[in-house]
Amino acid sequence: MSLTGDRPAPTYGAILLRGLLAGLIAGLLAGVFAYSTGESRIDAAIAIEEAAAEPAGAADDGHHDEELVSRDGQRGGLFLATALYGVAMGGLLATAYTLLRRRLRTPSDTRAAIGLAGAALLGVVLVPFVKYPANPPAVGDPATINQRTISYLAIVVIGLVAVWAGVLASRSLRAGAPEWLRATAAVGGFLIVVAIGYVLLPSIDEVPDTFPASLLWDFRIASLGTQATLWTALGLAFAALLGRLGTRHPAAAREKSDIVAV
Repeated sequence: MSLTGDRPAPTYGAILLRGLLAGLIAGLLAGVFAYSTGESRIDAAIAIEEAAAEPAGAADDGHHDEELVSRDGQRGGLFLATALYGVAMGGLLATAYTLLRRRLRTPSDTRAAIGLAGAALLGVVLVPFVKYPANPPAVGDPATINQRTISYLAIVVIGLVAVWAGVLASRSLRAGAPEWLRATAAVGGFLIVVAIGYVLLPSIDEVPDTFPASLLWDFRIASLGTQATLWTALGLAFAALLGRLGTRHPAAAREKSDIVAV
């Protein structure tokens, strides 16, 4: 007989629903950040691109192709894009939480949710950003788009593998090992995989020498800030929504029941 009084563990559907809602909230917040910090940089980059294309356009009988989507439409689409991306990432986070919760060595669902979001931020955003930082519209050769896409997807996979390697390295130490040693092993395992990935993947630098360095830097910081906002908000919102379920995950419930069961 158990004296825990816990309700049944939440179903995957309930967890997924909260992940999607958290992703929607995070996506909208990321859209607000991107709009306030990145739109002016995009406008400046487009102006540079149009100025560079003017000599070629002047020789084309003065005719210019009309843009398929106006800048106002693109600004509105920004919120739709970040919301949809946030919902997708929220669904993936909820799925990862459901699959990996038993393996996370913490009885706290809040710490588990925020930890997974932090791991995703590290592996999916920060590792790729250092190797292949975002570029504004005026930067990039259309002929290399396939190579750049494949390289970026490869570094995302490597980033996730690096996070996994760090966890394995930390857990490979004997029981009772000091926390500083576990942290050192985790950082070492993570950095080794990242370094190998950086060396194996090609370097891509297509920024023209004439492109303003300050504009490029500001755009990249805005892009990184948008991703950081999304994953931070996603982790916090998902953890808060999980807390409102009012249930304990089976792994945590077992730990408690082992103590109070009679």
